[in-house]
Amino acid sequence: MSADKKEVRPAGRRSRARIPAFVMNLRGVRNWKEVSAWLEWRGIEDIECITPDQGGVARGKMMPSKKFTSNTSLALPSAVFMTTISGGYPENSGGFTYPEDDGDLKLLPDLSTLSVVPWESDPTAQVICDLVHQDGREVEFTPRNVLKRVMRAYDAHGFKPIVAPEIEFYLVDKNPDPDYPLTPPVGRSGRPIGGGQGYSIAGVNEFDELIDDIYDFSEKQGLEIDTLIHEEGAGQLEINLRHGDPIELADQVFMFKRTIREAALKHDTYATFMAKPIQGQPGSAMHIHQSVIDKKTGRNIFSNADGSESEAFHHFIGGMQRHMPNALVMMAPYVNSYRRLTQAAAAPVNAKWGYDNRTTAFRVPRSDPSARRVENRIPSSDANPYLALAGSLTCGLIGMLQKIKPDAPVGTAANQDEIDLPRGLLEAVQLFEEDEALRDILGTSLCSTYAAIKKAEFETFMEVISPWEREYLLLNV
Repeated sequence: MSADKKEVRPAGRRSRARIPAFVMNLRGVRNWKEVSAWLEWRGIEDIECITPDQGGVARGKMMPSKKFTSNTSLALPSAVFMTTISGGYPENSGGFTYPEDDGDLKLLPDLSTLSVVPWESDPTAQVICDLVHQDGREVEFTPRNVLKRVMRAYDAHGFKPIVAPEIEFYLVDKNPDPDYPLTPPVGRSGRPIGGGQGYSIAGVNEFDELIDDIYDFSEKQGLEIDTLIHEEGAGQLEINLRHGDPIELADQVFMFKRTIREAALKHDTYATFMAKPIQGQPGSAMHIHQSVIDKKTGRNIFSNADGSESEAFHHFIGGMQRHMPNALVMMAPYVNSYRRLTQAAAAPVNAKWGYDNRTTAFRVPRSDPSARRVENRIPSSDANPYLALAGSLTCGLIGMLQKIKPDAPVGTAANQDEIDLPRGLLEAVQLFEEDEALRDILGTSLCSTYAAIKKAEFETFMEVISPWEREYLLLNV
């Protein structure tokens, strides 16, 4: 599987020699002795031990590198992974019960993710951690473990999914006061950035130095950008990643978000992954290309030996069509996410599919049989990459196991049709809670915890009075 866009490297981008893998990171290394040598060779003083919470926010601890290599026990309170995006906590409801003791969860560093933190002034490294209970049991509801659970479900049937995410985001002027709308930044031309710049090299070059830093920070962390383009929105960019293992790609998206935000701040700008940050501008998506290989043969199971489409390919699409509306809250996790899923935002509004049709939810790009894949165009860029990949792959697996047949492909503009996806967060949560097939693969612990968090976030949102209400209700009702 390969991305369907050819690389666009902006004019003026300085070339760099490939940095040796040992210099960048330790992917694949599990030996603490080698880790110690790597840290010493780089002069690393501090280590950030991080892990994604339910919102994809990096949580963790920082420590001196000598303490990190001395087999120190690392732990975080379990409540950290039941926190809303605004810092609150859900109430006990449905299948969710908040643990009274708020016991500690142990952090287990995945040494293959160790890399430098290139934006820090002091020599600093970072490592992504998994979470286990004190007795060593995997914590079922934490995002990285949820994706691992889905991978095990594929493995049990002899399958291995392959994915390639595409992440859209906006660069915006700094906005210390949330009451004011976001505005596009001023580029190197000295003029505010306008919309309608899709695939424009000049649009990319407006942010030449900032993008240089994105490339530089990425290479130093061992993160590989496949392509970078300017999207349709004013100051909206897209980064595509190479295809590969879902856990590794989720790690990369997790790290890329940190990287892009830090590069933007260095240039006195914000980078935002909100699904719909600016009124009147396109939303930001995280499209996911997906295929499945047979672990024994290495063959793409979406294609038959003669190159034709397989039953597994159609069943995968059928599962996406039937269950994606129920898993939508994992792809569109916030109230703002649903502002993107409208006809006015040129985003999917139903669960239709088609060949090379970007107006459908599930697009089958043009490719040779070995690269046949399904692009899920529903997820927004605000989604937690671990949970978005887990939910999307789960829908496809259910389709293959239950042999769900898809509808006929659509060759017209599908996003002008009636909106069939949930229109808001609470509706999406309800469908999520009612889908037993999703729960069986994702786990009851994740489903109940995640639903409770989303309900709590909605209640917090309802406390805010919007400009629309003041504009139309203040003097008219």
